[in-house]
Amino acid sequence: MIDLHTHSIFSDGELLPSELVRRAVVHGYTAIAITDHVDFTNIEYVLDGIKKATYLEDVWDIQVLPGVEITHVPPQKIGELVSLARKLGARIVVVHGESLTEPVIPGTNRAAIEAGADILAHPGLISREDAALAAAQGVCLEITSRCGHNQANGHVARVAEELGAALVVSTDSHSPDDLVTDEQALKVALGAGLSEKRADDALISQPLNLINAHK
Repeated sequence: MIDLHTHSIFSDGELLPSELVRRAVVHGYTAIAITDHVDFTNIEYVLDGIKKATYLEDVWDIQVLPGVEITHVPPQKIGELVSLARKLGARIVVVHGESLTEPVIPGTNRAAIEAGADILAHPGLISREDAALAAAQGVCLEITSRCGHNQANGHVARVAEELGAALVVSTDSHSPDDLVTDEQALKVALGAGLSEKRADDALISQPLNLINAHK
């Protein structure tokens, strides 16, 4: 499993980075991004802490990637924050998309794509226009295993398939029970309506592309 969207106690997750990574190892993960929620008020603090978690690579056979999830930031400010996150050392930049379960500001999906985020998380009923732009910009749309946010997985998979947008499967883990195995992740992908080939791309090829793009 390669999971590029998880949370620790640096935002609203339940686990220290060390326990989050250890539990990921037990689940068979080969790579994990810790992408805690940020805005302009906490991004330096959060990334400074998460970057230190890479010490775990010295002792466990897993790649640990420092990242962020830009969350409920006004669309006009998302581009600036994406740039700042990369400057501060984020390997994976996720933007909290227009999930059906939260009052995310309309226009967030488009702003995240235009800013060149790596992953647009749980983008809800993303428009065809925004999905086409994501395909052109190389921004991955997320198929998520997280309860609530996964309500639109089928729609996301369908428009991505039609318009050629890249997909990744991730957990948005906040607690130990949110982590999944490869088998469970595959079921999430197939359950969203992906073919086996597209599921393999979303589980392996696309996450690896993102990891290699920001070495």
